[in-house]
Amino acid sequence: MPRTTPLADIRNIGIIAHVDAGKTTTTERILYYTGRKHTIIDIHDTKDLKTSTTTDYLEQEQKRGITIQSAAVSAFWREKKINLIDTPGHVDFTIEVNRSLRVLDGAVVVFDGVAGVEPQSETNWRLADNYRVPRLCYVNKMDRSGANFLRCVDMIRTRLNARPLPVQLPIGSEDNFKGMVDLVEMKALVWDSDDKDAEWQSLDITDDLADKVGIEIPADRKILSEISKYRTELIDTCLEMDDEAMEAYINDGTAPSAEVLRKCLRKGTITAAFNPVLCGSSYKNKGVQQVLDAVVDYLPAPTDVEAIKTVDADGNPIGERKTSDDEPFSALAFKVINDAYGALTFVRVYSGVLTKGASVQNSTRGKREKIGRMVEMFAKEANPIEEARAGDIIALVSMQETETGDTLCDSANPVVLERMRFPDPVISVSVKSKVKAEQEKFNTALGKMVRADPSLHLETDRETSQTILRGMGELHLEVTLDRMRTEFGVEGVMGQPQVAYRETITRKIQENYTHKKQTGGSGQFAEVWIVFEPLARGAGFIFEDETVGGSVPREFVPSVEKGLKVQKEAGVLAQFPTVDFKATLIDGSYHDVDSNALTFEIAAKAAFREGLKKANPILLEPVMKVETVTPQDHLGDVIGDINRRRGTILEQIERGANIAVVSTVPLSEMFGYIGQLRSMTSGRASYTMEFSHYDPVPKQVADAVIADATKQRAAANA
Repeated sequence: MPRTTPLADIRNIGIIAHVDAGKTTTTERILYYTGRKHTIIDIHDTKDLKTSTTTDYLEQEQKRGITIQSAAVSAFWREKKINLIDTPGHVDFTIEVNRSLRVLDGAVVVFDGVAGVEPQSETNWRLADNYRVPRLCYVNKMDRSGANFLRCVDMIRTRLNARPLPVQLPIGSEDNFKGMVDLVEMKALVWDSDDKDAEWQSLDITDDLADKVGIEIPADRKILSEISKYRTELIDTCLEMDDEAMEAYINDGTAPSAEVLRKCLRKGTITAAFNPVLCGSSYKNKGVQQVLDAVVDYLPAPTDVEAIKTVDADGNPIGERKTSDDEPFSALAFKVINDAYGALTFVRVYSGVLTKGASVQNSTRGKREKIGRMVEMFAKEANPIEEARAGDIIALVSMQETETGDTLCDSANPVVLERMRFPDPVISVSVKSKVKAEQEKFNTALGKMVRADPSLHLETDRETSQTILRGMGELHLEVTLDRMRTEFGVEGVMGQPQVAYRETITRKIQENYTHKKQTGGSGQFAEVWIVFEPLARGAGFIFEDETVGGSVPREFVPSVEKGLKVQKEAGVLAQFPTVDFKATLIDGSYHDVDSNALTFEIAAKAAFREGLKKANPILLEPVMKVETVTPQDHLGDVIGDINRRRGTILEQIERGANIAVVSTVPLSEMFGYIGQLRSMTSGRASYTMEFSHYDPVPKQVADAVIADATKQRAAANA
């Protein structure tokens, strides 16, 4: 089957932004104006669950009015096929932006015209930098009170360290936002109404333009009075991309044509020399068609970006695979979801052709996969297809061995494509089934959720036997459990995981214990003399036998060690494991008939319980090494908060415009930290955490921990 859309006519793009900047609203308008939808659903109309936008179809998305899961749609504009992914803007779901950007060729970054560059805008911009994704900027919500286009452009320059290049200027703002000046064509585009089918007038640029269209606010008039200044800036910047046109402009004063400017804008966008900036109001149906024009004109086709790198087993680049139907087949699985169709594996085809029924190699795992159903996704709708070619984004149904980040390829020409980089989880909770009888079903569903989302980690606490779910934030974990309810029909409850406290001793003591029991028949007898002494932190447990003369027969010594090992798992303070001590068996006695392995094990356990109470036992807590990256203006708040959490500041390191505060903080004080950190830094700070060491718990804190542990044991035994 021949190719239906030339590679040069494909645009694989994402829409990325901070939460509530208008990504989904913009996507809805794009689908309407490209003819893929005949109605427009607004976000605020979905909370009763009776309707949904095309890409926010999950119940959790409708209830909260935010995007949680990236959704793929496709449309045609000016005979170009646009494969578009609408991504979440909430920081807890950054993984969705991460894996989408990995497989996209370009992005439209949407900014709120009032808020400008927000925290998640910065995170998404850095991700796009990491994956070298060309992008254009769209300043949305110009109709909102307080909207300021030039301030937003300045924030893009200063906070993102980018080079924004306005290709449009707004005509009016807030309630009087009328349209925009197209600096490429030098035309004023003015809408008569906010209706979705309203046409715009194309007016010539004249000195009396502000009066002609009824702009009265001084700041809005000032922008229109400086059109020639911004036009000159556009020309000067664009011609950096074209030496011949630049020479003609300087020598002959020949202004470049609109076609030359578009060609330069395209080259500059693809090479990241600058980022074109547009403006509009998606909600008021102004400027969306112009964004589509910019996508077609300025963002790259699959053949315009760097060829995908191939890597060795250690992830080091060793070659590349060009985007072409004539190359051997290769694709990257970037997402797995569970829905009504079963497990759907989203893949970006980088080279070659994939046909239904083919057998391919999962080179990441060394497994074979048979290609069954292939579909092109339109949000939640799956449209069957027979083949996919280089540049396509499709979904494969019921892949058994393939997970996010895996490479699928022609088995005769195996390669591993450059993998994705995923953030580490920052928060953990314990989870279990709400209904005890459904625990197995709950665990199966949880496994599927974790397989679909690489930013979720699942583990079992060996000491508490709790199932621990780790994710990017409280909302992320809440939504995961809620989706298990709607998608798998199982409900879970969430708690906090227990901190893995430890116990140890602080002074050397000698304990003698005699186990003696006489019940009429053969009795029980064992006597042990054991010296307990503290060791350095991290030394663990050491046992030595220093008995002489057979006071404790050799065959019973291992039983003494076993008794101590078993009993040390339930310490004398709060039954936490006891660590960092040495036990030396120095003497004992036995009875020829009444002594055996069990009696010496019992004696050792009792000696431990009695002896350690006299050895000044203390509680130890895990201390984490925490690195908090914050903007300079929030540094004082961050340090003050760490001190309140019993933290110790180790150093401060400059990280570009930010400061990294390195500290050690007890794990028990880190629960809820991510929420507090985001709150006091407006979401602009982030942190990483890893285990460092164990430290003694202050007495007041230890007393509370011991009391709580005693209370929990009493409740469990009641």
